[in-house]
Amino acid sequence: MPGLPIGKVARLAGVRASTIRYYELAGLVPKPMRQSGQRRYGPEAAARLRIIRIARDAGFTIAETRTFLSGFSATTPPAERWRALAQRKLSELDAQAERLARMRKLLTSSFHCRCLRIEDCERALVSLCAPRPRRVSAR
Repeated sequence: MPGLPIGKVARLAGVRASTIRYYELAGLVPKPMRQSGQRRYGPEAAARLRIIRIARDAGFTIAETRTFLSGFSATTPPAERWRALAQRKLSELDAQAERLARMRKLLTSSFHCRCLRIEDCERALVSLCAPRPRRVSAR
């Protein structure tokens, strides 16, 4: 399989040739050898592209994927690298899920008003947002 042209590697990995060139520029894929000016890839290229695809499908950015591939000590096992990055990504997902839940609530429950003009809604919202008097607790 050594010396494969970019189109063949792209088909094997399930990506476009332009994606491979982009990943090369981004530092995710090592620069390949060239033969008559054309990129030629070794057998490891398609496997590397599949790993990159898994990381990207999991939501990792290009920078995070680069960190996964080369931002750890060479002795750090892939599973440990993945867990470190996944922990941060899961926190981001939790924050996004909260934001989406708030958006869903606003979209499904808001604007059941009977205002005829937007200015009436604005006045109603101002009164809803006004600070409420504090209750004094009786002891």
